[in-house]
Amino acid sequence: MDNINITGAKILYEIPVLGGIRITETQVNSWIVIALLFLLCIVLTHGMKVRGTTKRQVVAEWIVEQVTKLVRENMGEGFLPYAPFICAILGLSAFSSLTALVGAYPPTADLNTIAGWSILVFSLITFYKIKTNGFLGYLKSYTEPIKIFTPFNVLSEIGTPISMTFRHFGNIVSGVVISALVYAGLASVSTLLLGWLPGLLGKIPFLQVGIPAVLSIYFDVFTSLMQAFIFAMLTMLYIGNAVKTD
Repeated sequence: MDNINITGAKILYEIPVLGGIRITETQVNSWIVIALLFLLCIVLTHGMKVRGTTKRQVVAEWIVEQVTKLVRENMGEGFLPYAPFICAILGLSAFSSLTALVGAYPPTADLNTIAGWSILVFSLITFYKIKTNGFLGYLKSYTEPIKIFTPFNVLSEIGTPISMTFRHFGNIVSGVVISALVYAGLASVSTLLLGWLPGLLGKIPFLQVGIPAVLSIYFDVFTSLMQAFIFAMLTMLYIGNAVKTD
C-alpha cells in the first residue's frame, strides 16, 4: 500500500530532498499525453499555407472549425477566444482516457486529475459571475429568489465542481474496473471449461480472446470520447450561463 495513492495510481518515485514529493503513474502518463498532443499540433500545423492542400492542414482546419462552431453555438460569439481552451479539454480528456487501450493507467481514472480540471472551470465560472454582476451582485445572487434559499444556493454552487469531477471520474474508473473484472473472470471460466485439454492447450485462456476487445470498444473508446465531450459541454454551458443569466 505504500506505493499506491488514494485514487489507485501507483507511486513510481519519491523525491526525499523535496519534502517527499511523489511522482505517480498518473503524472507520468499525463506528461506523455501532453507531449503527444504537443507533437500532434506541431505535425498538423507544420508548413501551413493560406490555401492548404495537404491532408495535415485539412485535418487541422477541420478541428479548428468544429471546435469554433461548438463554442459559438453553446457560449456565444464573444467567447470564441475560448475555442483553444475547449479544444485542449477535449484533447486531454479523450487521449488520457484512451491510454487504457495500450494497457496504461488512464490519468482520467485518477480523481486528482479531474478535480483539478473542475476547480479550474469553477474558477472561470466564478470569475465571470463577478465580472458580470460585480462582487456585491455575486454575493447577492446567493440570496435569490429569497434569503432563506441562501444555504441551498451555496451548496448548489459548491456542487458544480464536485458533480463535474465525479461524473467524469466515475464513468472512466468504472470502465477500468469492469474491464479488469471481466478479463480476470474470463480466465477463470476458460480454465474451468477448457482446463481438461492436454498440455499447453489447457492453460491458454481462450475466452480472453475477442470478448475483452469488444468491451474495450465501449469502455475505452466510446465512453472516453463521450465523457470528454460531456465535460467540455458542461464547461461551455456553465461559463456561458455565468454571463447570460446572472
